[in-house]
Amino acid sequence: MTGEQGVLVVQLTASAIMCGIIWFVQVIHYPLLAAVPGEAGSAYARLNRRRTAWVVLPPMIVEAVTAAWCVYAPPTGVSRPLAVVGSGLVAAVWISTLAVQMPLHDRLGREGCRPDLVARLVASNWPRTILWTARAAVAAWMVSVAGGF
Repeated sequence: MTGEQGVLVVQLTASAIMCGIIWFVQVIHYPLLAAVPGEAGSAYARLNRRRTAWVVLPPMIVEAVTAAWCVYAPPTGVSRPLAVVGSGLVAAVWISTLAVQMPLHDRLGREGCRPDLVARLVASNWPRTILWTARAAVAAWMVSVAGGF
């Protein structure tokens, strides 16, 4: 396996991991936050955020670095426009995470897992879920156009 192929495999792996995580979060994890009762909701939300960071940050960082690398030095067979689209999807996910989901998680940590806040979190997370799904598809397409493995 060449270095270029390795970057694509690592990128696809990170994107696929995050795609799976985001679908679990969207369909199961976030909706269940509404079931955490009253006073326990704030502590639960804070602990949830700390523990989740350990799971999602490594693949998110790997995904961002490999996406940027593919724009900087597109692997053989991968067009720069395709790499830019992939990197743009990663950027959109990060922007959504930082500007929308993290502030909502902060509020859950302060105010508890109120049903209205959880509903806002679930609704606001659908675009991020779609973006990560598209991102994983683009990463798979890159592997395909680079000759597959």
